[in-house]
Amino acid sequence: MSFRVLCIDGGGIRGIIPAVILAEIERRTGRRISELFDLIAGTSTGGILALALVKPDKNDRPQYTAEDVIRLYETRGRRIFSRSVLHRVVSLDGLTNKKYQTGPVEKVFEEFFGDAWLSEALTNVMITSFDVQLRDAFFFRSYRAKNDKEYDYLLRNVARATSAAPTYFEPELIEKPEQAYALVDGGVFANNPSMCALVDAIRMFGKKKLKDVFMVSLGTGSEKQRPLEFSRVKNWGVVNWAQPLLTIVFNGISDTVDFQTGLILNHEQAKHYYRLQCEGIPKSLYRLDNVSAKNIRSLREVAEEFLKNADDTIAAICKGLMQEPEEKKKSRRARLKPVAA
Repeated sequence: MSFRVLCIDGGGIRGIIPAVILAEIERRTGRRISELFDLIAGTSTGGILALALVKPDKNDRPQYTAEDVIRLYETRGRRIFSRSVLHRVVSLDGLTNKKYQTGPVEKVFEEFFGDAWLSEALTNVMITSFDVQLRDAFFFRSYRAKNDKEYDYLLRNVARATSAAPTYFEPELIEKPEQAYALVDGGVFANNPSMCALVDAIRMFGKKKLKDVFMVSLGTGSEKQRPLEFSRVKNWGVVNWAQPLLTIVFNGISDTVDFQTGLILNHEQAKHYYRLQCEGIPKSLYRLDNVSAKNIRSLREVAEEFLKNADDTIAAICKGLMQEPEEKKKSRRARLKPVAA
């Protein structure tokens, strides 16, 4: 296997689930995530996690471990999803205006990402967003940013754009000399970014070597769903269908992407695609903005229990990731060479 891809779903505070899984992979391999993968793709909270794991420190080494990102959720999640009493009243609890103010989340991203640029990413990263003005998908790609400054952006702005969930936060406005982009959460079209990442892998690595792509796709948990019985839904109108339809669309698209990606990458000779998803988590834990200490602790426990049951799968993933080609080893050794005092 010569080209390793990591994909991370959106899901708000539930991003702690893939962060826990990645921390376990780092522990078992003794490597940082940016050293193990050639391309990392993320949507929304998955995009934030991806950006954190490729951010360099002043010595051009990974600044954050996956465990560090877990602490981001645990210590700063409440600040990201914070609002004043006045804003709660004025917005009618999110009915007439965005649910959360942007100041706190932008401050957290500024503290966490500083002035780092997309072009400085330690490995290739692709982050999803959606431009509501152009009505089109928008992708932040570090390999493009490295080659053209026009496509380079501050990591903190990329994090804001990919996680600007409609109704929760206002869009991120990025202005360029000839174009302005009003960007919202990439989850509106690619909450599971695996297929988007596969297309980028083909573009970067070559279609003829598709059989050598090795992908790990991480979900943020799927909610335990009640069946929608025909007798209940047959006379439903817009009001009744509004909330269930969103769940159906998001889950349906994600599951379809999972099926398609697995069908393309897995073959008789070897398993090259792994999807790790905590199925059927309680509804009480599913809200993307439930940042209570109890909920965050429960989400971490869900992830840790999942790891216990997926021990063989994690072992297989780590084995695949450690089988890196010689050129990748040389690159990693050069990057980790001790810095002179």
